[in-house]
Formats: sequence, structure tokens, C-alpha cells
Amino acid sequence: MGDCSFATAINCMDGRVQEPVASWIKDHFKVDYVDEITDPGPDRLLAGHDPVACEAIRRRLVISVEKHGSRVVAVVAHHDCAGNPVDKETHIRQLDGAIKVIAEWQPEVHIVGLWVDGDGKVEQVHAHPA
Repeated sequence: MGDCSFATAINCMDGRVQEPVASWIKDHFKVDYVDEITDPGPDRLLAGHDPVACEAIRRRLVISVEKHGSRVVAVVAHHDCAGNPVDKETHIRQLDGAIKVIAEWQPEVHIVGLWVDGDGKVEQVHAHPA
């Protein structure tokens, strides 16, 4: 597929947030492609250290980082999440915990926490520099 650049989104499976997140990442980090790792409410899964879900996410992240050369990872939470129906403040706290988990696995990547509001607007709420 030639010489191209990648980032990774650990995103909710909710289809409403896929395109806004991929577009935001491409615009802000100037990458060609965004690998999507999806689960319902990944911020909750990672922050709560769900062992089965965390291992599945970790395995997919390793592929994105090692095989595609991804150097940016976004962990995403969003308004009206069916998989993690909590308020925005709780999502933001969970994003912080999720970023810490990702940083332990992949300390060399830049990690951002993204919030997607009810209108599909993406906002960076956390960052962990590589």
C-alpha cells in the first residue's frame, strides 16, 4: 500500500463517532489512516482494568504500533454511550485512567483522550506525550 502513516483510535463501537474521530485525528496529526480498535465503552473497560477486554485491546494495539508504525493513540469517549452510560465527568476520569494503562503498554507513543459531544464535535481532553 505504499508509504503511508497511521494513528490508532481506541473507540466506541457506536457508528456515530467513527467518522468524526477519524477525521479529527487525520487533521490534527497529519496521518493517512486511522486504525480503529472498537469496543462498547472502551474508556470504562481500560480504566476498570477489565482483564479480558484489556488484553484484547492490547493485542490489537500492538499490531497497529508494530506493524503499521502508529505513533499516536486516541482513546475515545462520547455522549450518549450505550456501553458506558455515565456523565461526561465520569467519562473524562475514565479517559485519564485509560491513558495511563495505554502508556504502560506503549510508552513511546503520544496518547490523547478525546470526547465526542452530542453534535459529533471532537474535543481533546487529555494528553500523554511520548
